[in-house]
Amino acid sequence: MKKYLKTALILCAICGAAALLLAVVNSLTAPKIAAYEEEQKQAVLGAVSNGEAIGDFHSVSGVSNITGYYGLGKSSFILMLSTTGYGGEITLAAAYDTNGKLTAAKVLSDSETPGLGKKSEESWYMDKFLGKSSNMPTKKTELSTEDAQAISGASVTFTGISKALLAGSSYVTSVLKGGKN
Repeated sequence: MKKYLKTALILCAICGAAALLLAVVNSLTAPKIAAYEEEQKQAVLGAVSNGEAIGDFHSVSGVSNITGYYGLGKSSFILMLSTTGYGGEITLAAAYDTNGKLTAAKVLSDSETPGLGKKSEESWYMDKFLGKSSNMPTKKTELSTEDAQAISGASVTFTGISKALLAGSSYVTSVLKGGKN
């Protein structure tokens, strides 16, 4: 019996030491991770802003796919969009003019499969949505043969992104353009 108690106490001490070490590492790395994520967010916002000054962030709740938006001068908005792909949550920053036409979009974060859903991070991927509003392609059959082949194997990612971009366009034309913000 003493042997089992001794083994249990040793395992308990090892677990406690491991937990303490993990807590220390987390406290040291958490601020650096947060700073890196903010830096990445600012880079993406800069990329989709088309050189315009980015206004204050306005949080949105209760609207599917939209977490908030930034004003860009008097003529456009950047919406922060959230959707689900094959690998989980995808966060996007998308710029729209006041007519809901997509002018730029970029993936901020995702967990998609390399070589398939990760293609959404490449610049050419969002080109198929640029200039679109209510006519945003949401199915592979609405794309050219070449574009459909390029996203082959990543239908869930494509559908999630396209529906989020379409929701953003609708939000701009129905809420933001209408002055109901």
